Amino acid sequence: MKHLNLSLAAATLACMTLMAGPAQAEDKIVIGLITKTDTNPFFVKMKEGAQAEAKKLGAKLMTASGKKDGDTASQINAIENMVTAGAKTLLITSSGDAIIPAVKKAQAKGVQVIALDSPFEGADALFATNNYQAGVLIGQYAKASLGGKPAKIAMLDLFPGHPVGAQRHNGFMSGFGLKAFDAKSNELSSTPETVCAADTDGNQAKGQTAMENCLQKDAAINVVYTINEPAAAGAYNALKKAGKEKGVLIVSVDGGCAGIADVGKGVIAATSQQYPLKMASMGVAAGVDYAKGGKKASGYVDTGVTLIAGKAVAGVDSKDVKTGTDLCWGKK
Repeated sequence: MKHLNLSLAAATLACMTLMAGPAQAEDKIVIGLITKTDTNPFFVKMKEGAQAEAKKLGAKLMTASGKKDGDTASQINAIENMVTAGAKTLLITSSGDAIIPAVKKAQAKGVQVIALDSPFEGADALFATNNYQAGVLIGQYAKASLGGKPAKIAMLDLFPGHPVGAQRHNGFMSGFGLKAFDAKSNELSSTPETVCAADTDGNQAKGQTAMENCLQKDAAINVVYTINEPAAAGAYNALKKAGKEKGVLIVSVDGGCAGIADVGKGVIAATSQQYPLKMASMGVAAGVDYAKGGKKASGYVDTGVTLIAGKAVAGVDSKDVKTGTDLCWGKK
């Protein structure tokens, strides 16, 4: 009987141990990261930042993305799956307002939702670059670089209605000294100096096509604003094909390693560098704080922006290509 009792005790202990394992796993803080795509180096770096911070803080990170920018269906599916899996905080770079009903359903279940990079209605907080200021910086640089010469500007935008695209566009125009909408508007400003505007979806091939069309509209364009560095690379290809690459100033936003390399080569004159790793790591930390203390993040947190220029110009604060390379994201 004594041996039987010992066996029963051992079996009971083993059963309790097996039960404790899953319970402990379930107690781990779960945070979800949902990006627009999983191929853009910006979002790859964001994922790296989230993974590193989650490991450091002992949290479990779930990740998902759209198939392309604008794929809200995949993002909605990810929101629903992550909430079901126990995520208490979702970090989302929104592809569009279609995700908002799913976000509200998640919040109704006590989930904290933080917007990264791209603002959207109803998010508890936004951790992002000041995209308007990013535009202002390259606008100021372009204006100073022209040295008083009349401007003929091509605006190579994202797509209509997106707040990040509007903020960068309008910020550039404000920095250039042109009449522009403020940072709260999703409308794109236009003045006589902006002789051409076209959508690129932030894509190199579409950026090239847009620039080719703009040159047909006005061959005397001397400044090109681009929503991001892939669009800038496409614009440069079109200008080079037309034999005009030496007489046109291209400015952009992002600060990826490929873009910074293009600044070093003179393809892009200057770019406003943003910091996706910082956005994501701060988001994960806020998720852990919420799980432990119950206090949600709120408001807007500026994650910083720096002007990186191939050549410094008087009156505009900038950093050099080496600094940009040290801080860039993507393959160096």
